[in-house]
Amino acid sequence: MNLARENRASLSLGALSVLLLITLIASVGVGPMSLSMQESLQVALSRLGMVDVSVPTHVVTVVESIRIPRTLLGLLVGAALAVSGAAIQGIFRNPLADPGLIGVSGGAAFAAVASIVLGGSLLKPLHDLLGVYSLPLMAFLGGLISTLVVARVATSRFGTSITTMLLAGIAINIVTQAGIGIFTYMADDAMLRTLTFWQMGSLGGATWSTLLAAATMIIASVLLILRYAKPLNALLLGESEARHLGVDVARVKLRVIVLSALGVGAAVSLSGMIGFVGLVVPHIVRMTLGPDHRYLLPASALLGGLFLVLADMAARTLIAPAELPIGLITSIIGGPFFIALIVIRARKGGI
Repeated sequence: MNLARENRASLSLGALSVLLLITLIASVGVGPMSLSMQESLQVALSRLGMVDVSVPTHVVTVVESIRIPRTLLGLLVGAALAVSGAAIQGIFRNPLADPGLIGVSGGAAFAAVASIVLGGSLLKPLHDLLGVYSLPLMAFLGGLISTLVVARVATSRFGTSITTMLLAGIAINIVTQAGIGIFTYMADDAMLRTLTFWQMGSLGGATWSTLLAAATMIIASVLLILRYAKPLNALLLGESEARHLGVDVARVKLRVIVLSALGVGAAVSLSGMIGFVGLVVPHIVRMTLGPDHRYLLPASALLGGLFLVLADMAARTLIAPAELPIGLITSIIGGPFFIALIVIRARKGGI
């Protein structure tokens, strides 16, 4: 039985990888200037020196400077949010936990907005010191602080209360939204327009410099979280049982929380508020492959990247030539999913 499950999981991971690769190539061709998959591949292969074809300059510029960074950002942000969501759900042992719902994204967004608005005045020395890393690092600190506050409030000697966690997350989100509102009021016209679209979620601001800065943090976060698959599996049995199995529960929880905040902070700093990816994706994977984090975490990374790239493709095409904020699309999908999940768990006595 275990062998059959492992084979199914391996097959699913392989299928997700192939589907993700196809989607990434297709995404490069989607936009106001439509390109075929052949044209997209020709640009990429010609720049790598693998084929010798003549590609129009404007096509090369669009693909290299706009489409590829945007597509890679969607992949990284989707993977970061989904893996962080799966890890947080494992820590709290409840599938209702989500970076957006429990305040991680809100704290990261508040710190990112503060960095944007105050970057030319109060925080200018920090920006000068850290350069392109200043925004994702500020978002990481904001996400980390909010996560630690929620964990502290929701956890007692009797365990973690999902109801208290969600209520604490709502309170954190209210406070951070108020702070974002204050900074938005302080912003000038140029900043105001940027912040308005940023709060609704967008991948349109991707550039190679900002992408590489965030990629360093996101990739490190995802890879390090994958190493905690076995301790997270032990935690599924309960904290006392995990301790009997030799797991240092307090250390594992703190490290996973820090790594999740790192990934979410870097993602939010570039893409803005994109909700429900960390809720929907891990739950779909869990229903398909089971709760084993050895497969749940990598499958969530692949499906999260796939989901967000597909959502971004829809954002670029649904009301073309205008662009729909990607956060609205994920909320339209995730909101009803979250309500359905609450109803199901309530009927089973899970809340």
